[in-house]
Amino acid sequence: MVEMRWHSRAGQGAVTAAKGLGDVISTTGKEVQAFALYGSAKRGAAMTAYNRIDDKQIINHAKYMIPQYVLVLDPALAYSDKKVYEDVAEDTKFIITTHLSTDELKKEIPSLEGKEVYTVDCFQISLDTIGRAIPNTPMLGAFVKVSGMFELDYFKEKMLKVLSKFPQRIIDANMDAITRAYNEVK
Repeated sequence: MVEMRWHSRAGQGAVTAAKGLGDVISTTGKEVQAFALYGSAKRGAAMTAYNRIDDKQIINHAKYMIPQYVLVLDPALAYSDKKVYEDVAEDTKFIITTHLSTDELKKEIPSLEGKEVYTVDCFQISLDTIGRAIPNTPMLGAFVKVSGMFELDYFKEKMLKVLSKFPQRIIDANMDAITRAYNEVK
């Protein structure tokens, strides 16, 4: 089973991204869960979303997990929220949105030393492509690259259905954001 934990602030799109990823995964024949823990549910409050992916039926519905992937949409949480680093395995991969390089980020956050960390500036990518600082879609592109779970073209093709309720210009901008983050994650 593959488990993922998303750390963000309410309004940054982590729940939407977890559910969108779930929709894409469901097209592969795998079982998937996507759910969130909102806390106060106020815009800007720290929140956590989760995904589970397996070849067989998932009967575990608990929020507790030891994720293979931790995705951090708000860089401030990497500095301030110790939950980002709790309950992880030695080989957990961290994907963190930041303008810093991976080496610079590791120097600033001792909890990341010895961890497999990838960085990408999802805020800048979303500003440049979508026109708003919503880092969820670029983070999906980074996840696709780091996980190797999908070919980029396959993922984008399936995401078209997820985004189909939006105007074409928004769909195109999100496709650009996914591609750019896929290419820029380090």
